[in-house]
This record gives sequence, C-alpha cells and structure tokens, in this order.
Amino acid sequence: MRAEPFVTGLVLAAGGSSRLNRPKQLLPYRGATLPGAVMDIARTCRFDQLVVALGGAARQVEAAVDLSGADVVVNEAYGSGCASSIAAALRALDPRCDALVLLLGDQPGVTPATVHALLRGRGDARLAVCRYEDGRGHPLAFARAVFGDLAALRGDKAVWKLLDARPGEVAEVAVPGPVPLDVDTWSDYQAVLAAAAP
Repeated sequence: MRAEPFVTGLVLAAGGSSRLNRPKQLLPYRGATLPGAVMDIARTCRFDQLVVALGGAARQVEAAVDLSGADVVVNEAYGSGCASSIAAALRALDPRCDALVLLLGDQPGVTPATVHALLRGRGDARLAVCRYEDGRGHPLAFARAVFGDLAALRGDKAVWKLLDARPGEVAEVAVPGPVPLDVDTWSDYQAVLAAAAP
C-alpha cells in the first residue's frame, strides 16, 4: 500500500484563443511557449502522472511544445469550455490516482512551491484552492471522491461553480503573492511578459 497519495497533474492547454485571434499556446515565453513553460513547472513538481489536454491548434501545439513525460489528450469539444477538457482528461487518469491538480496552460507564473504548498495544505479535503493575497486562484486540487462531479461539469468557470456550491468541503491554502496572471487578451500577454522580465 502506498504511503503517499498518487497525484496526477493536469495541464489545460486546449483553449480556442478566441479573444487573441491566434493560438495562445504558440505565444513565445522565456525561450519556449506559454504551455511549454507550464509543462516545465509541472515536470518539476514530479507528479506521479502528468496529463495535458489539447484542443485548439492541437497539431501545431504538439509540434511546437515539449510535451515529454505527459499523457496527451486531445479534446475535440474544446469550444464548449474547459469543463470538456477536464472530462476528456479524466478518462486518461491512472486508476491509482488519488488526487488531481489542475494547472492552466496559460499561467506560467505558478511555481512548484505553490503546488507543493497546495498539496501539503489540503489535508484530506475533497476540494482545495490557493488563497493568494488578492483572492483565490489556480492551481486547484480535487480528491478522487469528486472525479464524478468533475466529469459532469459543463461550460467555462465550472470548477469555480463546484467550489462555490460546496464551501464546507473546500480547503483554502494560503500562498504568498498575488494570483498569477493568465492570458486571455493581448494586454494579458504583455503583462505576463512584463512580470517575467528580469
């Protein structure tokens, strides 16, 4: 029997980038791409399993981004929101998976230290979220007991609705600093680049 829980990291990189008019998965970031940087972070976390969900521009992303060490899931229904990518990825989880950590492929400011703090601080909570100095944010963690609920989610921001519906089951784990920036618009991308500048 395992002394430690089996943890899977899931990187969501399936968005259609509708507000950018170009695939944000291919945007340069620190000598790589946005999801490439997040994949590097995820590999540093040494998850027991790493899954990445692709959708928009999937073939281009597979060619341009280092996805080594990850199980790749392509979500053809990515246009219906990130819940569909989570549902697609759940089918690829190792049967031993006890907990799932959700990372956004356009949020390279999350650090391995934050992921480790989340996993340490969640205890046996079914749902866990990072509490930054200016609010709640990713990464999120989910226990196996709620995988069925995750699979049933629909649309965008659905994971937040799940957390809001079950406040008594959510562990909020304090982490330093502001919520890391993610990229939906060109100004978001410029802000992420500025935050990464030396």
